[in-house]
Amino acid sequence: MKAVIQRVTHASVTIDGEVHGKIGTGFLVLVGVCDADTEEQADKLASKISRMRIFEDDAGKMNLSLAQVDGAVLSISQFTLFADCHKGNRPSFDKAGKPDHAKQLYLYFNDALRRCGIHVEEGIFAADMKVELLNDGPVTIILDTDEL
Repeated sequence: MKAVIQRVTHASVTIDGEVHGKIGTGFLVLVGVCDADTEEQADKLASKISRMRIFEDDAGKMNLSLAQVDGAVLSISQFTLFADCHKGNRPSFDKAGKPDHAKQLYLYFNDALRRCGIHVEEGIFAADMKVELLNDGPVTIILDTDEL
């Protein structure tokens, strides 16, 4: 699994002209799944994200977690994180998970975050989504479960 975490002051996802999910302070997390990914990896990724200390404390140091700032997560499925751009100019998405598996694991990941005590808003898997955010810092971190 891959995740792009952006520290935000607010973020929202709109689907068919309606706001479907919205958060204030927290993380916008773009989540990509491949066919080899497992629930164990989703648990590990959720645990890591829930404990990340990338909010500033009173001394201006990145030292606070989501729970410590009463933050939330807006989780968006993002198969394009598995784009292969080695050949030509048109990316291949062959490495992205098949829809049934990817959807199940994306929803499992969101529930794993909730089990970590995090409030989670989410997009709709495979929908045409419009995502708005204000990246705070900016702070953007990329995680890959193959490297955790």
